[in-house]
Amino acid sequence: MSVSWWIWASLMLAIAAMLAVDLFLHRDNHVIGFREAAIWSGVWIAAGLLFGVLLWAWQGGDVAGTYYAGYLIEKALSIDNVFVFALIFTYFAVPPAFQHKVLFWGVIGALVFRLVFIFVGAELLETFFWTAYVFGAFLIYTGYKMAFRHDEQTPPDRNPVVRLVRRIIPTDARYHGDKFFTRVDGKRVATLLLVVLIAVEATDLIFAIDSVAAVLAITTSTFIVWTANAFAILGLRSLYFCLAGLLRRFVHLHYGLAVLLAFAGVKLILSETPVGKLPIPVTLGVIVVTITVSIVWSLRSTRGITPGLGAGDDAGSTAGSPNSTAH
Repeated sequence: MSVSWWIWASLMLAIAAMLAVDLFLHRDNHVIGFREAAIWSGVWIAAGLLFGVLLWAWQGGDVAGTYYAGYLIEKALSIDNVFVFALIFTYFAVPPAFQHKVLFWGVIGALVFRLVFIFVGAELLETFFWTAYVFGAFLIYTGYKMAFRHDEQTPPDRNPVVRLVRRIIPTDARYHGDKFFTRVDGKRVATLLLVVLIAVEATDLIFAIDSVAAVLAITTSTFIVWTANAFAILGLRSLYFCLAGLLRRFVHLHYGLAVLLAFAGVKLILSETPVGKLPIPVTLGVIVVTITVSIVWSLRSTRGITPGLGAGDDAGSTAGSPNSTAH
């Protein structure tokens, strides 16, 4: 699917405008409640679905179906991002009022980094046929890890990127409002909020490799892959504030995500065999059924369990103090 530069430019401007509106409406750093998060989630989901309708009218049902398949995979995988973001915010005791700002700039970084990954990955798949086997095996292995080693967590402050930044940039072990940088004794230093942002960005880089590869298994069209990523990521902040209080009930969701990653890996490998690419309706069907079964299974298994703290609550009250986590 060939897309002219002005269509790319128009899409970038539209996304920038949506982000600007979101930033303007949350410039006061207020705590995001469930109702507000649900409304914004509805807005972002509607935007993602509407873009698919526009693709249908412009390029036909096959292209739109490919986009929706990629969008659903990204949306499902983004739920796992929410788990990790909740861990990071709790670990660093991030005040609820500043969580939206961290996620906002985290989304900006995610859009940029994923655009790079998509172009590199698509070029590799188009140039070297054997990279399909490499990416496919990687997705299958990632699915295995998600299914059977999902509970293995690395403390956020032990992330190599976070540790490297702390060694390079002088960091104060406290929050200074919503500032990423401040002055202490006349010296410009990074605040703990910047450390949190870097932890979020570093974590998303890891997720980006999985999710981009999963959508590339469906199509190598950079436009479709990036738009599926972009519209799924744009709603990530609202999704976090909607689901943060329900995370304890999604106990089996990682099995569904593992199946999706493994399925994407098998699909990618089959695309370079006589079997060829699986039909989009089959792909969509597998995605919808897998997500539905894992969510229903989780909710039935945890019936009667009281949800954990929401994003708007003091989620960090049980975490160690910021002074104990920053070095």
